[in-house]
Amino acid sequence: MNLRNSTSMAADTQSEGRQSLHMDGLAWTAGESQGARLRRYIIATAAVAVIVAVPFTYGFLHPNIPMVTVTKAVMESNPPNDIDLTARGYVVPHHRINVNPKVTGRVAWIGVERGEKVRQGQILVRLEDDEFRALYEQALGAVDSARAYLDELEHGPRPAEIHQAEHNLDEARVVLREDKLTLDRTRELAAQGVVSPQALDDATARYDADQQRVRALENGLQLAKSGPRPEEIERAQGNLAEAEGQQAYAKSMLDATVIRAPVGGTILERTAEKGELVTAQFASGAEGGPQGEVVALANLHDVQVELNIPQSAFARLSLNQKALVRLDAFPEREYKGVMAEVAPEADRQEGTIQVRVQILNPDKYLRPEMNATVQFLAGKRKTRVASPAGIFVPSAAIHDEGGRHYVLAVSQGRVIRRNFEVVAPHGGGFLVQGLTPGEEIIVSGRAGLTEGTKVKLKDPGEF
Repeated sequence: MNLRNSTSMAADTQSEGRQSLHMDGLAWTAGESQGARLRRYIIATAAVAVIVAVPFTYGFLHPNIPMVTVTKAVMESNPPNDIDLTARGYVVPHHRINVNPKVTGRVAWIGVERGEKVRQGQILVRLEDDEFRALYEQALGAVDSARAYLDELEHGPRPAEIHQAEHNLDEARVVLREDKLTLDRTRELAAQGVVSPQALDDATARYDADQQRVRALENGLQLAKSGPRPEEIERAQGNLAEAEGQQAYAKSMLDATVIRAPVGGTILERTAEKGELVTAQFASGAEGGPQGEVVALANLHDVQVELNIPQSAFARLSLNQKALVRLDAFPEREYKGVMAEVAPEADRQEGTIQVRVQILNPDKYLRPEMNATVQFLAGKRKTRVASPAGIFVPSAAIHDEGGRHYVLAVSQGRVIRRNFEVVAPHGGGFLVQGLTPGEEIIVSGRAGLTEGTKVKLKDPGEF
């Protein structure tokens, strides 16, 4: 086709378009104006374009990145002929102690840091104690008062007090005699009509009052000489014992504001800070709420390795069985161990039984929560023979390409190919050479992946 033919065809096309537009315009005019109809057409066309473009644009800007599951490359070796079972677990303190306060209060001072070694009885934390000290002083006063009253009852009145009571009684008796004479004279004068009946009544009243006072003083003197009743002394003794109990309780609460290390060890966690409210009664997980503990500590010279043994392999183990322990962090160090504990219950969901291996020669390299490998020895230990070592690769991660083996690993978020040579079979996979410890090897989600593909690591909690 030449340029002239192309121009003719274009002209024909434009003519047809004008004719079509003209016909459409005739049709539009029948219902509405041509301009309104054209605007509706443009809006509908734009909406369709947006609907089509949005998914395309989103897919371009947010590609569907495949998710993969990886495992860390770890250096391992086949067990020698004297190893009965090999298992992996974590270093844990034999006894971890969470130090809680006995009373509720705010931290006034805390004197330890995480990782610091402390001795038994060392002061770790001081709480504000003004309120507890005031209660203790109040209890002391109550004890002093109760003791003084009991002493008064037990020892009875002093001689001076008895002498004073006798003197008071003698004075009352003298007054009684004088008022008796006055009453007699007044009675005679009243009979003669010399004094009024009112004077007689007054003299009689004074005499009666004197008699009552004398009787009261006589009873008081008798009680002073005989002493208190036994029941009153017993009641006073009970009041003193109650006051002393309140004093002891107040003293214990005051002492509890000073929190000491129950055992010697190393501070694992420091969970309280100065000014925070701590309590052992209503600990809260909310921010700013009272804390349930102040520190956690453990004796790191008494450590174990916690293991979950499959039930199918548990029959091969027994209490006090010897073992060798190695740490992932320090694989060149070897520790002697013995199987010290077996959980009384199995985990039916995991199909395992938890055991603990006591480390017999701990040192400064051991830290709680470190990864550890335990090799249980079969009977008496024999001379160990050399065994092949290499990076363990599970069978699910291995690719075979014409007899050449390789794995896909993840580096900086992209897939890389890693070739290797097989050293020896190893439970569920192979020991290989050519990989580096710590590499992230893809074990699932590898279908369709090629070198350079961008991938996302699947979180262990995702499904």
